[in-house]
Amino acid sequence: MVTLIVATTVDPASIGPTSALLSMPGWHPGPLLQGIPSFVNDEVRLLKHDNSIVREDHLDRRWEEVTGEAVDEVIFLSRHTAVSNRPSLTIHPIGVPHLQEGNVPPTGGKPGWAAPPNPRIGPWLRLLKGIAEAHNLTPEFEVTLEATHHGPETNSPTMFVEIGSTEEYWKRQDAAQAIALLVWEGLGLGGGAAVGDWKRNDGQNKVLLGIGGGHYVPRHMDIIKRWCVGGPPDIWLFIADGRSSFF
Repeated sequence: MVTLIVATTVDPASIGPTSALLSMPGWHPGPLLQGIPSFVNDEVRLLKHDNSIVREDHLDRRWEEVTGEAVDEVIFLSRHTAVSNRPSLTIHPIGVPHLQEGNVPPTGGKPGWAAPPNPRIGPWLRLLKGIAEAHNLTPEFEVTLEATHHGPETNSPTMFVEIGSTEEYWKRQDAAQAIALLVWEGLGLGGGAAVGDWKRNDGQNKVLLGIGGGHYVPRHMDIIKRWCVGGPPDIWLFIADGRSSFF
């Protein structure tokens, strides 16, 4: 089983962290996936394509079909946009379960669908907060969760890690380095223990159901920040803005 990281060259908030990550030790070229270059580091596979990150569907299934390697989880690196234009570092699950059949999803996915949430979301949010503080990105950058939204379609546990919220911040090298460190440390690529590895807990993981909260789920954020150690819940299912959302 491998971890699949997905980036796109058309997004500065995606390619910046990717370049920083690939500059770290241990990477070497991997097989092409239908013309998409890949890079390999231990049990991690990184894809770097040239298309919209929310439209390139079923990369996990396609990778397994081409390489024979089953994908355990998918992590997308992307940009975040917000009306407030506030600089931010965000993590969220994906899907558009609130849309009815026949609706056209404006930013990818399939009506009524949501990917399984990646169980690293909670632990990685705490890790990201620590990295951002250590690199003096806070309080300028807000570290926050988001409710489920957009595509692309996947079948594996998935999350997006994003830099927001304008082009000025998408291109920030300090933010890119923070995201690269999140992935590096979170997946244990530097030799340390991986963070939020669901399989390590021998079925003792906890699941919390939360309802409501709005797009940035402040109540859920508060619980995650206070419930820091000793077996925090790693998967959430909640309803935000009247829409079924998975976290």
